[in-house]
This record gives sequence, C-alpha cells and structure tokens, in this order.
Amino acid sequence: MLPMEGYTVVALEQAVAAPLCTSRLADAGARVIKIERPEGDFARGYDDAAQGDSSYFVWTNQGKESVVLDIKDSADRAILQSMLAQADVFVQNLAPGATERLGLGSESLRRRYPRLITCDISGYGEDPAVAHLKAYDFLIQAESGLVAISGGENELGRVGVSVCDIGAGMAAYAAITEALLLRERSGEGASLKVSLFDVAAEWMTVPLVHHDYGAGAPTRQGLRHPSIAPYGAYPTSDGALTILSIQNEREWVAFCAEVLRRPDIATDPRYDSNTARVAHRDAMDAEIHAVTTGIDAATFRERLAAARIAFGAVNGVPELSHHLALRRRCVTTSQGDTLTIPAAPAIWADHPRAPLPPAPAIGRDTAAIRAEFGESDD
Repeated sequence: MLPMEGYTVVALEQAVAAPLCTSRLADAGARVIKIERPEGDFARGYDDAAQGDSSYFVWTNQGKESVVLDIKDSADRAILQSMLAQADVFVQNLAPGATERLGLGSESLRRRYPRLITCDISGYGEDPAVAHLKAYDFLIQAESGLVAISGGENELGRVGVSVCDIGAGMAAYAAITEALLLRERSGEGASLKVSLFDVAAEWMTVPLVHHDYGAGAPTRQGLRHPSIAPYGAYPTSDGALTILSIQNEREWVAFCAEVLRRPDIATDPRYDSNTARVAHRDAMDAEIHAVTTGIDAATFRERLAAARIAFGAVNGVPELSHHLALRRRCVTTSQGDTLTIPAAPAIWADHPRAPLPPAPAIGRDTAAIRAEFGESDD
C-alpha cells in the first residue's frame, strides 16, 4: 500500500512548480487529475528531447490523468466543482486572481468544501504590490538576488536548472502532506500558499544576514566557497578540475602533509585558521596550485582519498549519465516510448515503488472524467 492511496488531487497546473508537486503526490499513490486547456500544459512544448516529448513534461507528469476543460465555460466549471466536491487536494498555479474571478478561489472553495486542502502556487505571493508581476524561474532567480551571488567573479550566473520552480514544488508537496496529517486529527482542510520568491528568499538567508547584520553579502566566487578555505576547484596537469573541502584544522594539517606534501604550509601564520586562510586565499591558492598543476587528476584524487579529504570531480552532464551513484527509473512518454531518468530522491527500502502509468496525452481521460463527474462526452 502506498501512503497517498485513496486520496484524489485535482490540479489546475502548468509549467514546472505545481506539476512537480503533484507528481510527488502521484508517486506516493494519489490519484492526480490534471486539468488542461485544449492546447495543453505549455510545458509540453518546452522541448522534444524525451523521445519526442518534452523532458519537463515527462519528468513531472507520470501517472496523472489529463482532462481538457474550458473553465470559463459554466458547464465545464460545474464538472470541475463536482470533482472538487470529491477531492482531497486542489493545486493551482494560474496567475494570481484568476481562480477568484472564476469562483474557484481558495477562500470560497474552503467554505464550500471544509475538508478540501487548497494550495495556490504563485511567483511573488498575493500582496497587491507584487502579485501582478509575471514570474518564471529565471526571473525569480534574478529578483531574489540568487543570480547576484552565482557565477564567476566577473560574470553573473543563473543556476543551471529551474531551481526556484523545483523548490516551490517541493515546499508545496511538504505543506500538503502536513495538511493531510492535520486533517486526520481535526477533520478540517487547509488553505496553503507557496511562492517561488519566498522559497528563493529563504535560501538567501545566509547572504541576507551577512548584508543586514554583518560586513556585507558575499561576493561571487566562482568555484570557491565565500567563507571557507580551501573549499573550491583546483586544476591538475591534465586540465581536470577537482573540488576539495577542508572543514577543520585537523583536515588542513593532513591536507598539507599528505596531499601537498608541504607540512610547513599548515603552520604558516597566514593559513593557521580558516579566517586567516580566507583573508590570504590568493596566496594560499598559489601554494596549492604549485603542487596540483604538477600532478594529474588521478594522482591528486588518490592522495585526497588517502588523507580522507572530501573531494569531487567537476563533471559535465555526460559524466553524470555514467556516474556510479546515479539511480534511474523507467518512465513512459505520452506517445508510449520509454526512457530512463533519475530516480526520485527518497528511497522506500521496505516498500519499493512500481513504475507509474505514462505521462498522459492531452485530454486522454476527458471522456472518462466527464462521465464520472456528471456529464457524458456525447
């Protein structure tokens, strides 16, 4: 038995954040009914890399049902209301105010269906000062300051995946799970709000605290940690980059003696504490580079492993594809083709999950859903 078996989720969703949230609910056994426009979730058209389907859509829509409804049409809206009367969770990420204008706002739904859990996912929240702004992942990365602390010293950098969308989807999933647990005790549903900006802002806590109360927010460091040294990427003679991380003075001494084979560096007053090493980072890096550029990556990593120093290769996507730690799962596209993608991160060792049904074609389940919730599809 799966933990969400027996729960029904209705999702008026598009793009990434809400679909990722509901995909986790589907993974856990919930029935997820995805409501789409006739042209479908626009994420279906982001690319065609997944055997002709969108990689985004295949990733976040396994196991869902797809029904095409025109929610501006009163008859279709009545079908949606019938669905919500029987649902446990309603997730939507339309523009702020859109559901309210259609009589589907969370407040009115909660009055009508007291056990329903509603979850509204937005870009900036519902404050009138910002609610009107269109919001996508890259925009939120920029607005929240995340871009300003990412990238190299002389170049701003976007985090290379839709990290704010992903974070908002996971935050929504966690909140819905909590609300379902609370409902078991209270019998009452809940109204939940999650914004991409709130997610990104929370992740920015440490830089913000440094700005508000410290000496200023950390500057972009490229492949170096702003407040720990050495913690960054170092080149070897073959051009490879290896990131190493020193977390305490015992490791620093071992690194100097066993990896650099320069025990004298450990006791240099410029480097005898993390604070000192950060202050003299350029000089310290020059000492390290003098050694690492004279050996190849294999030798460098062997020494790091022998000294029990944490390290990692700076890999590309091809290396990820063959990484020993990569777990995969088989998924099926809306056209019936199969491919493998990374497995969901949580492992249920005692209850392994079976593969989900395929990502749905647009409106694949429309006739069945209309018949089930009050209208034949004649």
